[in-house]
Amino acid sequence: MIKAKMYKHHRFPAEIIQHAVWLYHRFNLSHRDIEDLLAKRGIAVSYEAIRLWCNKFGPRFARNLR
Repeated sequence: MIKAKMYKHHRFPAEIIQHAVWLYHRFNLSHRDIEDLLAKRGIAVSYEAIRLWCNKFGPRFARNLR
């Protein structure tokens, strides 16, 4: 997994960010779909934040999936 210190200055815990990015890259879901999935778990995060996370952390996360 990616080191947690990468997420130091973010509002959400590393586990939530990692889960959102993982959903996007593993299952090819849209940012809005991920927003809905997280909302069902009681996590209020915008699709725009998820998009920014995927752009910022996605390439490194995708490399780890391969």
